[in-house]
Amino acid sequence: MDNKSKKINITVLLTAGRLSLPILDKIQKLAHRFDLELYCSTAQNIRLLNINANDADTIKGELAALGAAFKKPGVFPIPRVCIGEPHCKLGLIDTKLLSEKILDHFKGRSIKPKIKIAIAACPANCTNPVSTDIGIVATKAGLDLYAGGKGGPIPKIGRRIIKHGDDKAIIKAIEKLLDFHDAHTNKKQRMAKLLNHPEFPYPEVA
Repeated sequence: MDNKSKKINITVLLTAGRLSLPILDKIQKLAHRFDLELYCSTAQNIRLLNINANDADTIKGELAALGAAFKKPGVFPIPRVCIGEPHCKLGLIDTKLLSEKILDHFKGRSIKPKIKIAIAACPANCTNPVSTDIGIVATKAGLDLYAGGKGGPIPKIGRRIIKHGDDKAIIKAIEKLLDFHDAHTNKKQRMAKLLNHPEFPYPEVA
């Protein structure tokens, strides 16, 4: 199959699920110009479908000029978030702000594949943080941090390792979890498979 007939996808990463108007406008124009489909992924990103391989560099270049970033191996995971405060009456925190704090702290850090992060602004858990590798749940008393949750055919609820923490404590714990993951696996691996490791850095908190 030559490059002209080969079809590929490009995923545009969206911080806190937000899409800037200039990038939105450019995506709309590119979709018409190259006859693309658009898919809103479960990770809250935009995937451009049915791209001819020969057109990929042009499409990525025009989007990158507007500040777009793209999914690729090793990129730090953008947290999946609910809409949060002040847009939801149940929201206890600004999930966009917390997501930005996490991304700013880990800016430039590459990680091994499979790790995902999710943030919920209240115990309703709309983003399923307790079934995510690293999940943050806001409560009236502070932030709870879960590790080792996962979906898939055999879902698993994560271990709560911090109860009623603040932003700094949560970010510090995420860093410790990622350091542990890096040190104890050399392949794609979910955090759940490391929970029973004798050196796992956190006990479960009731």
